[in-house]
Amino acid sequence: MTSGAEPERLTDEERAQWFAFAHVLTLLPGVLETQMQRDGGIGHFDYLVMSWLSTAPERTLRMSELASSVCGTLSRLSNAATRLERQGWLTRRPNPEDGRTTLVTLTDAGRQKVESVAPAHETELRRLFFEPLTAAQSRQLATACRRILAVAQDS
Repeated sequence: MTSGAEPERLTDEERAQWFAFAHVLTLLPGVLETQMQRDGGIGHFDYLVMSWLSTAPERTLRMSELASSVCGTLSRLSNAATRLERQGWLTRRPNPEDGRTTLVTLTDAGRQKVESVAPAHETELRRLFFEPLTAAQSRQLATACRRILAVAQDS
Protein backbone atom coordinates (compact mmCIF):
# COMPACT_ATOMS: atom_id res chain seq x y z
CA MET A 1 0.00 0.00 0.00
CA THR A 2 1.37 3.39 -0.93
CA SER A 3 1.10 6.37 1.34
CA GLY A 4 -2.30 8.03 1.15
CA ALA A 5 -4.00 5.04 -0.49
CA GLU A 6 -7.12 3.61 1.08
CA PRO A 7 -6.46 0.39 3.03
CA GLU A 8 -7.95 -2.73 1.53
CA ARG A 9 -11.14 -3.56 3.39
CA LEU A 10 -12.08 -7.04 4.52
CA THR A 11 -14.49 -8.94 2.32
CA ASP A 12 -17.74 -10.15 3.83
CA GLU A 13 -16.30 -13.68 3.95
CA GLU A 14 -13.08 -12.48 5.64
CA ARG A 15 -15.09 -10.48 8.17
CA ALA A 16 -17.25 -13.52 9.00
CA GLN A 17 -14.11 -15.68 9.38
CA TRP A 18 -12.47 -13.09 11.62
CA PHE A 19 -15.59 -12.72 13.79
CA ALA A 20 -15.77 -16.51 14.24
CA PHE A 21 -12.10 -16.62 15.28
CA ALA A 22 -12.46 -13.54 17.52
CA HIS A 23 -15.43 -15.16 19.23
CA VAL A 24 -13.31 -18.25 19.99
CA LEU A 25 -10.48 -16.00 21.25
CA THR A 26 -12.91 -14.25 23.57
CA LEU A 27 -14.97 -17.21 24.79
CA LEU A 28 -12.44 -20.03 25.17
CA PRO A 29 -10.21 -18.47 27.87
CA GLY A 30 -13.18 -17.97 30.19
CA VAL A 31 -14.43 -21.52 29.65
CA LEU A 32 -10.95 -22.93 30.38
CA GLU A 33 -10.56 -20.67 33.43
CA THR A 34 -13.89 -21.89 34.82
CA GLN A 35 -12.91 -25.53 34.28
CA MET A 36 -9.51 -25.10 35.95
CA GLN A 37 -11.00 -23.31 38.95
CA ARG A 38 -13.74 -25.92 39.31
CA ASP A 39 -11.59 -29.03 38.83
CA GLY A 40 -8.18 -27.86 40.05
CA GLY A 41 -8.71 -24.85 42.26
CA ILE A 42 -6.17 -22.86 40.23
CA GLY A 43 -6.25 -20.40 37.38
CA HIS A 44 -5.65 -21.51 33.81
CA PHE A 45 -2.58 -19.27 33.45
CA ASP A 46 -1.07 -20.70 36.64
CA TYR A 47 -1.70 -24.22 35.34
CA LEU A 48 -0.14 -23.29 32.01
CA VAL A 49 2.99 -22.00 33.80
CA MET A 50 3.31 -25.18 35.86
CA SER A 51 2.52 -27.43 32.92
CA TRP A 52 5.17 -25.74 30.79
CA LEU A 53 7.74 -26.11 33.57
CA SER A 54 6.83 -29.78 33.97
CA THR A 55 8.14 -30.45 30.46
CA ALA A 56 11.37 -28.43 30.83
CA PRO A 57 14.73 -30.07 31.58
CA GLU A 58 15.01 -30.39 35.36
CA ARG A 59 11.60 -28.63 35.45
CA THR A 60 13.50 -25.32 35.33
CA LEU A 61 13.49 -22.31 32.98
CA ARG A 62 14.63 -18.70 33.04
CA MET A 63 11.76 -16.35 33.92
CA SER A 64 12.08 -14.55 30.58
CA GLU A 65 12.00 -17.82 28.63
CA LEU A 66 8.98 -19.05 30.58
CA ALA A 67 7.14 -15.75 30.07
CA SER A 68 7.71 -16.00 26.34
CA SER A 69 6.63 -19.65 26.28
CA VAL A 70 3.31 -18.95 27.99
CA CYS A 71 2.75 -15.66 26.12
CA GLY A 72 2.76 -13.65 29.32
CA THR A 73 4.57 -10.54 30.40
CA LEU A 74 7.29 -10.76 33.04
CA SER A 75 4.98 -8.84 35.37
CA ARG A 76 2.10 -11.29 34.90
CA LEU A 77 4.46 -14.25 35.31
CA SER A 78 5.98 -12.71 38.44
CA ASN A 79 2.51 -12.35 39.98
CA ALA A 80 1.69 -15.97 39.09
CA ALA A 81 5.04 -17.15 40.46
CA THR A 82 4.32 -15.40 43.76
CA ARG A 83 0.97 -17.21 44.04
CA LEU A 84 2.53 -20.56 43.08
CA GLU A 85 5.46 -20.11 45.48
CA ARG A 86 3.00 -19.53 48.33
CA GLN A 87 1.42 -22.89 47.48
CA GLY A 88 4.84 -24.58 47.41
CA TRP A 89 4.45 -25.42 43.74
CA LEU A 90 7.48 -23.55 42.40
CA THR A 91 10.63 -21.79 43.51
CA ARG A 92 12.62 -18.88 42.12
CA ARG A 93 16.33 -18.30 42.52
CA PRO A 94 19.08 -16.26 40.88
CA ASN A 95 20.73 -18.03 37.97
CA PRO A 96 24.16 -19.14 39.27
CA GLU A 97 25.58 -18.87 35.74
CA ASP A 98 24.23 -15.37 35.22
CA GLY A 99 23.17 -13.40 38.29
CA ARG A 100 21.08 -11.09 36.11
CA THR A 101 18.42 -13.72 35.40
CA THR A 102 16.06 -15.69 37.60
CA LEU A 103 15.42 -19.41 37.35
CA VAL A 104 11.98 -20.85 38.04
CA THR A 105 11.67 -24.48 39.09
CA LEU A 106 8.56 -26.60 39.48
CA THR A 107 8.69 -28.40 42.82
CA ASP A 108 7.70 -32.02 43.38
CA ALA A 109 4.44 -30.74 44.89
CA GLY A 110 3.89 -28.61 41.78
CA ARG A 111 4.48 -31.60 39.51
CA GLN A 112 1.96 -33.57 41.55
CA LYS A 113 -0.56 -30.73 41.22
CA VAL A 114 -0.10 -30.66 37.43
CA GLU A 115 -0.51 -34.44 37.26
CA SER A 116 -3.66 -34.35 39.41
CA VAL A 117 -5.31 -31.58 37.36
CA ALA A 118 -4.21 -32.70 33.89
CA PRO A 119 -6.81 -35.47 33.29
CA ALA A 120 -9.84 -33.20 33.80
CA HIS A 121 -8.20 -30.40 31.81
CA GLU A 122 -7.31 -32.69 28.94
CA THR A 123 -10.85 -34.06 28.89
CA GLU A 124 -12.15 -30.49 28.58
CA LEU A 125 -9.60 -29.65 25.86
CA ARG A 126 -10.60 -32.76 23.94
CA ARG A 127 -14.30 -31.78 24.20
CA LEU A 128 -13.77 -28.13 23.24
CA PHE A 129 -10.89 -28.28 20.81
CA PHE A 130 -10.38 -31.72 19.29
CA GLU A 131 -13.80 -33.38 19.11
CA PRO A 132 -15.45 -30.63 17.01
CA LEU A 133 -12.68 -31.01 14.39
CA THR A 134 -11.51 -33.83 12.20
CA ALA A 135 -7.87 -34.87 12.61
CA ALA A 136 -7.06 -33.08 9.35
CA GLN A 137 -8.80 -29.88 10.51
CA SER A 138 -6.93 -30.01 13.81
CA ARG A 139 -3.59 -30.27 11.97
CA GLN A 140 -4.61 -27.43 9.61
CA LEU A 141 -5.62 -25.25 12.56
CA ALA A 142 -2.26 -25.88 14.26
CA THR A 143 -0.45 -24.96 11.05
CA ALA A 144 -2.54 -21.81 10.64
CA CYS A 145 -1.99 -20.79 14.27
CA ARG A 146 1.79 -21.22 13.95
CA ARG A 147 1.76 -19.00 10.85
CA ILE A 148 -0.32 -16.32 12.59
CA LEU A 149 1.92 -16.46 15.67
CA ALA A 150 5.05 -16.08 13.55
CA VAL A 151 3.70 -12.83 12.09
CA ALA A 152 2.25 -11.58 15.40
CA GLN A 153 5.45 -12.26 17.33
CA ASP A 154 7.43 -10.24 14.80
CA SER A 155 5.08 -7.26 15.22
